[in-house]
Amino acid sequence: MEALFVIGHLVVGIYFLQSGIKHFFNTNYLAGYAASKGIPFAKFSVIAAGVLFALGGISLIGWIRPDLGIGFIVLALLPVTTLMHNFWAIKDPMQRANEEINFGKNIVLIGSLLLLLAFILA
Repeated sequence: MEALFVIGHLVVGIYFLQSGIKHFFNTNYLAGYAASKGIPFAKFSVIAAGVLFALGGISLIGWIRPDLGIGFIVLALLPVTTLMHNFWAIKDPMQRANEEINFGKNIVLIGSLLLLLAFILA
């Protein structure tokens, strides 16, 4: 059971660290997409999300204050999910489906992180 827990938090941590790094290497592309969705201060927002994802990922990988790391990740995911993946406002069926998939994925990530947090705090 302990091995599964270690593998699980490493996988989740690596996923978010990688996501944070991608935000840094693809800042201009992601900022352009964010701006097209009406996000104010798009470049700053992309960098801020990248920092939160990277710090959260490092926290989970090293199991250093994982409660804070989970908080950082959820803090980034909430606005990304509701503002960037607002499928309900999209008319094009293909684009709407893509945004709905990403919205659902992020909701499941948030739920999974909250379950992990509950386990940590128990």
